[in-house]
Amino acid sequence: MWFSLAVLLISSYVCLTDAQIGHKPESLRSRRMIGGTLAPPIPWQAMVYLNDSIQEGGFGGGALISDRWVLTAGRNLFVRKGREDTQGKEPMIPKVFLGITRFGQATPSKEVAVEKVVLHPGFQNLSEWDNDLALIQLKEPVPLNKNVMSIPLPERGQDLIETAGVRGVITGWGWGTILTTATPLKHFVVPVASHSSCKAKYKQRSLQRSVPTVDEKMFCTEASEHIGNICLTDAGGALVVHDPKDDSVYAAGILTYDRDCGVDKYAVYMKLSAYLPWINGVLRGDCEKSDGFRARLMSKMLS
Repeated sequence: MWFSLAVLLISSYVCLTDAQIGHKPESLRSRRMIGGTLAPPIPWQAMVYLNDSIQEGGFGGGALISDRWVLTAGRNLFVRKGREDTQGKEPMIPKVFLGITRFGQATPSKEVAVEKVVLHPGFQNLSEWDNDLALIQLKEPVPLNKNVMSIPLPERGQDLIETAGVRGVITGWGWGTILTTATPLKHFVVPVASHSSCKAKYKQRSLQRSVPTVDEKMFCTEASEHIGNICLTDAGGALVVHDPKDDSVYAAGILTYDRDCGVDKYAVYMKLSAYLPWINGVLRGDCEKSDGFRARLMSKMLS
């Protein structure tokens, strides 16, 4: 991380920090978006917050996908993120802030109460990056307006990330220029990378526990044209794409591997089109027996 920060200083870029709510000077530097452009208000952007300090869990991004649900990375709900630390442990209940564009706005007036969290049942099955998704249910529906608005999920057959040349937008918070404290939300326009190239790149480093095994439920992006890239704790943010065919906008992925920081070439996302059955099942309130019950009922009616 510090190596990448030195490189970025030469390039006039800066690394965003794990700044504390309230901007206390003793906050640990790290783990934020490098470079980036000031973003307009992003109404689906959520802050998923455990603690001021990254050593105590820090905070990350999330995406509001309905008036009662936020989608994020499962690792955001644990203080220690490694598989050896999360297996058999219950996820923490985070604070969630909506409708904010600056760190200083993460105040009680912007906090929304959380009812429960639901980890993907295959979370970290084989590695730190497997099925890295979680859903956060809010206690009450939030009023939707221009400042707080859900982002659609991909519909059946809607998968722009498999089309060459597609670009998406990822948002996060962090430092401003010349390492001055800058708290506005920032965004990157990043190109979707070749799946085979990204998979091969991380396969070369497969002996390192700190890198993902890129599978068919993942996709990757490269650095922006200005050599900016996401960095640690931007995880949980949604990569949003625009389909010019019908002018639709939707979240194609949730950022999981966020350790690019100007060093690694690729960021890695959970591919949401591959997870729609699970997401929709949780939103419906399904239990383990729901599918079987529906199938038996349908069979009885058809016979």
